[in-house]
Amino acid sequence: MIKVLIADDHHVVRRGLLFFLKTQNDIQVIGEAKNGKEAVELTAELQPDIVLMDLMMPVMDGIQATKQIKESYPQVEVLILTSFSDRDHVIPAIEAGAAGYQLKDIEPDELVTCIRQIMRGENTIHPHATTHLMKIRSQKEVPPHILNPLTPRELDVLVELTKGKRNREIASSLFVSEKTVKTHISNIFPKLFVQDRTQAVLYAVKYGLTESSGD
Repeated sequence: MIKVLIADDHHVVRRGLLFFLKTQNDIQVIGEAKNGKEAVELTAELQPDIVLMDLMMPVMDGIQATKQIKESYPQVEVLILTSFSDRDHVIPAIEAGAAGYQLKDIEPDELVTCIRQIMRGENTIHPHATTHLMKIRSQKEVPPHILNPLTPRELDVLVELTKGKRNREIASSLFVSEKTVKTHISNIFPKLFVQDRTQAVLYAVKYGLTESSGD
């Protein structure tokens, strides 16, 4: 079972999420929080797999709550579920450690897919959020990929990751086996000094690696 904690200050939103997620045979909602502070406290108490985190909440907002959760419980993943898609919310949320960023107009079935993706270690970032991430650039340091270059095929896989594709979908796009995709991903992470798909996507858009593809 995927243990989920819902954090949102609107009762109707929490009820709606609870009602739908309870219909899934592999997801269990183990708690609800009305603000970021409660989300942090319940994470410590209940140890969920994923926290569905709203951003604009009283007492403590979702960004600060995400940061505290990831600092104290790095194994717990946070999926942002918000109405805001501007860069002032997207970038701080991802930098705080969120594994995903989705908008509240998401279809219920797609939300469930996102939850399962995160449990498989896959990134799930809304296209509007990705647009803002693409604008991140840094000239203050030599990027790791300059000193330890990715192979052309590893770069192809990285570009596919930025599109939010799963291993099976990447394998189909690149006409390789899923096992080969997994091997490339396992080589990409240490080369870029990242630990997961979300960090790899952030790295790719930060340094413009997606612009190196033929797309």
